[in-house]
Amino acid sequence: METLAMSKKERRRLELFSRVREGELTLVKASELLGLSYRQTKRSYGRYRFEGDAGVVHGLRGGASNRGVDPGKKARVLELYREKYGDFGPTLACEYLAKDDEQEVGVETLRQWLIGEALWVPRRRRPVHRRWRERKGQLGEMVQLDGSHHDWFEGRREKAVLMVLIDDATNRTYARFFEGETTEASFETFWRYVERCGLPRSVYADKASIYRTTRDATVDENLAADPPETQFGRAMKELDVKLILAHSPQAKGRVERRNAVFQDRLVKALRLKQISDLQRANAFLEGEFLDELNRKFELAAREKGDLHRRVPRGVKLARVLSFQEERVVQNDWTIRWRNRWFQLMKENQKLALVKRKLTVCEQLDGTVLLLLGKRALAWEELPERPLRVAAVQPP
Repeated sequence: METLAMSKKERRRLELFSRVREGELTLVKASELLGLSYRQTKRSYGRYRFEGDAGVVHGLRGGASNRGVDPGKKARVLELYREKYGDFGPTLACEYLAKDDEQEVGVETLRQWLIGEALWVPRRRRPVHRRWRERKGQLGEMVQLDGSHHDWFEGRREKAVLMVLIDDATNRTYARFFEGETTEASFETFWRYVERCGLPRSVYADKASIYRTTRDATVDENLAADPPETQFGRAMKELDVKLILAHSPQAKGRVERRNAVFQDRLVKALRLKQISDLQRANAFLEGEFLDELNRKFELAAREKGDLHRRVPRGVKLARVLSFQEERVVQNDWTIRWRNRWFQLMKENQKLALVKRKLTVCEQLDGTVLLLLGKRALAWEELPERPLRVAAVQPP
């Protein structure tokens, strides 16, 4: 005896058609109960009378789906995954299969194939309670800054740091590789971001020593009620950019999540491009990867408008984003700075500089300036410490 597999809907249809055949129901009433038109019910009932119980079973039951994938394509896709994308998640693998291998496949389809072949294990994340912070409303209102330490090149060279800036309202991202997370790296990353987008209204960073100083305030700072600042903090104040320090990594969750995206997608992209040095990696970031990333993940801001500002006229980023320290001019018109000696030139004589404080400014390219306010003074570097001349005693 043949066994028929039926759905719940088909069993209900069989029951009603049996009653119609026995004269207990009219076909009009059966169509109302089934929620079908009379013509459709009549056609279905005709198949039932001609084929018996099998007439209510869908004709494609047990056959191949019209949306089924060619088994040969499935085999090719799985072979490519094993060969090139073994540690890729289904979403990222689908993107590269379409872009590099011309194999279009749905994410969920690939996910099920990989699970079926034991090539992918679904990961369940235990939810952690966090207090949600609403995104800023406009582009440029706040950017989050962080350094991501990771084995970006998978052992092909030493570890490096990716400095990441992400707009809080839109997720627009800029990033660049450096050997370490330093003040120089923060300065250069911020400078390049400003050249692209303009000055943001605020920067949200962690409490690393680059952004927060731990030294005690000097007497002058206490008298002026001016707390000590890092070089980065001083630069942000000069540019009128508010520096906000996060109390935990979770507080700047947007940049932390973007770091995770980089650690997944960028590592694999560098591997496929066979990139193993920072110069080529940065060229790849700026020439290709960041644009694709932003097209995929950038959001529309809640409010229209761009709050980025132009750099004020007369402000030189090279001078602001630099290392600055105050030094006192000695009686012989010299200044000592980091075991280097600078001789102020004679053309500065009218300024009466002895015992006055100057600012020594070292720019990112190594250029050193001696500044009186915003005025750069003429100087030359001495090869060694000047000798003290003993006073001649009168006879």
